[in-house]
Amino acid sequence: MNENFFALLSHAFQQKPEGTALILDDGEDLTYGDLERQSADCAALLASLAVEPGDRVLVQAGKSPESVALYLGCLRAGAVYVPINTAYTPTEVAYFLKDASPRLFVCDPGAEQVFRDLAAQEATAVDIRSLGVDGQGSLTDALAALDPDPRQPIPVVERSGRDLAAILYTSGTTGRSKGAMLTHENLAVSGVVLVDCWGWQEDDVLLHALPIFHVHGLFIAMHCAMLKATPMIFLSGFDASKVIDALPRATVMMGVPTFYTRLLAREDFDAGLCSHMRLFISGSAPLTSQTFEVFEARTGHRILERYGMSETMMNVSNPLVGQRIAGTVGFPLPGVQLRIATEDGRPVPTGEVGVIEVRGPNVFCGYWQMPEKTAEEFRPDGYFITGDQAFMDETGRVTIVGREKDMIISGGYNVYPKEIEVLLDEMPEVVESAVIGVPHADFGEGVVAVVVPAGAEVSVAQTDTALDGRIARFKQPKRVINVPELPRNAMGKVQKNQLRSIHAALFEEGA
Repeated sequence: MNENFFALLSHAFQQKPEGTALILDDGEDLTYGDLERQSADCAALLASLAVEPGDRVLVQAGKSPESVALYLGCLRAGAVYVPINTAYTPTEVAYFLKDASPRLFVCDPGAEQVFRDLAAQEATAVDIRSLGVDGQGSLTDALAALDPDPRQPIPVVERSGRDLAAILYTSGTTGRSKGAMLTHENLAVSGVVLVDCWGWQEDDVLLHALPIFHVHGLFIAMHCAMLKATPMIFLSGFDASKVIDALPRATVMMGVPTFYTRLLAREDFDAGLCSHMRLFISGSAPLTSQTFEVFEARTGHRILERYGMSETMMNVSNPLVGQRIAGTVGFPLPGVQLRIATEDGRPVPTGEVGVIEVRGPNVFCGYWQMPEKTAEEFRPDGYFITGDQAFMDETGRVTIVGREKDMIISGGYNVYPKEIEVLLDEMPEVVESAVIGVPHADFGEGVVAVVVPAGAEVSVAQTDTALDGRIARFKQPKRVINVPELPRNAMGKVQKNQLRSIHAALFEEGA
């Protein structure tokens, strides 16, 4: 039996070849038959470019129907799909080119020559092609020039469930990104479980405004719709006006908390717009109780919050039928074994805070080319140490209280302080720095730099200038706090918990 995840998707596509897959702004909607054919074309193109099963395909391309077809083509061809954030600078991308050793790198047309020069400079053997948000680029040109024999259907490459399907990079506190290796079984199991637990229906229409370089938009949202071959209103990104216009045609929406706070800021967002909606789902960052309650009061809908991560996809979800409690992420999903443990892996009593550890077929198989790091993150009995702190009540409901690590989640994206601190500390105006995340009504957490200045106080304008082009914009500090010295413990470690507590109200109105 072919355990390639695309074989499962293809079966669904073939049941509804005339069914709408992507509803697009320009009116040129795609059917599932279109996606089936385009995936085959992309798989043929990959073969023509000498991409073999197991080869990595690194992709930094904007959201488009063509990028969806490329993802499906990679699955179909047995290649390993490696998406990265479109906001990453060439300097940041250079690391992924070296670490992933991709056979093919797909970038925006405007950056194609920059990356060709970079690859030549680094002597990196990679085929570089481009794909724009308009679907145009050298990859599209190569596809148009391809003349596959229509009498020879492009097969779905045989893969076992243990074979790699994707690598998702997630940065570490040391600043070095880790590639979480996801298998075909990981994708299949997670998708099937979510379709069942969230009660996906034949007439559901997903409002998709998420990016597709991230686990949330790429795997969680798209896979639910694709496994049932139901339509997606495929927006290029989140725009409150466009979302409000699209809501009357949708039944399900997935988003990060920022989506919901921005909708609530609109006077024209009301219960009438949401009267036919079946489900609102939130993830990728903590949803505040205030947003949960205001949203319910405004629309009559209780947002379903859940908890997952790049390494495991979905672990826990509030129930489709049953009580959804503000501030909690619900119960472990079927097949997911979850425990709350001490630092040495011993389960804590019910109601006590510890670190979430999970085991199950949804859990990744390790970090790409990092066996030592993989060994550190797994217990001998197979449980993965998430680093997120939580407690579980007597019913099994999980409430996350914080993160053991210093990672910040801003607007649904992971931000790792060390990466920013290294660059801030290079500034002649800065003696030393500590980067923290504090509550932000719009982004969930706002990035804040606490710095010891070398002379005059350091401003946000100065840090913006110093970091421009070196790290993605969403990682750059929204505020800069100047202090005479950073608080440290007896071992000299900066006490970031103190800084977070002191500046917790920094982004509150009037603060």
